[in-house]
Amino acid sequence: MRVRNKPWADDFIKAHPEYIVEDPEKWIVKWSQKFSKNQPIHIEIGMGKGKFIIEMAKKFPNINFIGVEIQKSVIALALKKLVSEKLDNVILVHTDGAGVNAFFNHHEISTIYLNFSDPWPKKRHAKRRLTSPKFLDSYAEVLKKDAPLVFKTDNRGLFEYSLVTFNNYGMHFDYVSLDLHNSPENEDNVETEYENKFSKKGPIYKAIVRFNNKKEY
Repeated sequence: MRVRNKPWADDFIKAHPEYIVEDPEKWIVKWSQKFSKNQPIHIEIGMGKGKFIIEMAKKFPNINFIGVEIQKSVIALALKKLVSEKLDNVILVHTDGAGVNAFFNHHEISTIYLNFSDPWPKKRHAKRRLTSPKFLDSYAEVLKKDAPLVFKTDNRGLFEYSLVTFNNYGMHFDYVSLDLHNSPENEDNVETEYENKFSKKGPIYKAIVRFNNKKEY
């Protein structure tokens, strides 16, 4: 979902270097320096306007959160919310979510969230899906051993593809829901903007999986 260009975005981003990073590869092994406390790091890839990651940071102050987003206008909207909240456990990264192993160290991340990623429905675009094997390779490298990958979507095709991909990769399934909002687990569910808007049109699917760590990095 594209957002119209925001003429103020560039200046606003430049005015808040305490909350935003545009050169993440320079911070590999040094992410703890961006936060006031050295705590476990959770990342959301494709964070949109920031509702989920900001609400999670408020709910879990003992965790440091990093939101990754490619669209400048979108990340600027998230930054506006973050500045108003004045949280010290959230950093926003303006970059492509591809290849997170380029700017996070081996086994540095405690959880990865993939929320309502682009489904890339055409078969020829399957490799662009954030749950395709090449992306799983990069997640496996940066996640701590036994750390979870948490995936939510409203797209049945993407969910089915992802379950097959997770299984073929040899991942362990902690949790699978075909209708999250009508399950007991929804009580603790933190919604994204997209989820809040579109959940009325159909079920929300969720999976929590872990790598089996047969590969060593």
